Amino acid sequence: MKCPYCSHLEDRVIDSRPTDDGATIRRRRECLGCQKRYTTYEKVEYMPLMVIKKDKSRQPYSREKLMNGILRACEKRPVSIDRINSMIDNIEAQLYSTLEREVTSTVIGEKVMEELRKLDEVAYVRFASVYRQFKDINTFMDELQKIIKENKPDKG
Repeated sequence: MKCPYCSHLEDRVIDSRPTDDGATIRRRRECLGCQKRYTTYEKVEYMPLMVIKKDKSRQPYSREKLMNGILRACEKRPVSIDRINSMIDNIEAQLYSTLEREVTSTVIGEKVMEELRKLDEVAYVRFASVYRQFKDINTFMDELQKIIKENKPDKG
């Protein structure tokens, strides 16, 4: 590891511990050249994930693009950014756990809708209306009817 102060290439690890989320290791290091201390973080490097779009083109997966779409759906809704980040973490974990390096945008969209449905029904309908490209009010109403039917308490 190259020292950020003097560029010396040798150091020693003083302390090593996982971060709160357990996905990263925090290391305190001491440069053997200038004796200054600094912190580094180690994270698992995932193979890049490629998204196959509806037009069959491919582009690298972007957490930022996913976040923007979800934020638009959750606009003016009582959904915290922490809940959204947690939802995206969950979706990413599902995507990376398959060991596939290519995934269709359809798979990602369905996973987002599944998570949004649990999180906030209005955000779910907003996302679904764009994602599924509702053609008219009837397809929109069909989706709303499904939600209403699922939320009705069973009688009997």
